[in-house]
Amino acid sequence: MKVSDILRVKGNTLYTLGPDHTLWAAVQTMAEHDIGSVVVMEQGQLIGILTFREIINTVHTNGGQIGSGTIRSAMDRSPQTVTPETDVNEVRRLMLESHVRYLPVLDGRTLAGLISFYDVAKAVLEEQGLENQMLKAYIRDWPEQESVSG
Repeated sequence: MKVSDILRVKGNTLYTLGPDHTLWAAVQTMAEHDIGSVVVMEQGQLIGILTFREIINTVHTNGGQIGSGTIRSAMDRSPQTVTPETDVNEVRRLMLESHVRYLPVLDGRTLAGLISFYDVAKAVLEEQGLENQMLKAYIRDWPEQESVSG
């Protein structure tokens, strides 16, 4: 399974904000859409990602306040990325080793989507369920062996 398969099932809804939006605007967007991240775009190019992790770090640094900072001040400026052709096993390895929950998907320099740890876990579970059903059907239809009399 490839990232493109996950995106096909997930759909193409994607939330982006510019780096000069306030952190509060990002929090509102994330809360209103029940998402854990926004992709940061400038002049049509990916320049970062802002996740709940960066928001929490900012709140901690500001003594419990979100503050008046911009997304640029808190975002991850060098997010890990994958391509539509990246294998899901490579995505799982990358997410675990890099300790990231969200990966922008780039097709060349074009943002093709965003996948989350949840999206990957769901896709793997569904794939395993399908394989399990196919194996059960195969076993159920196994031809009976003829007994050999001697």
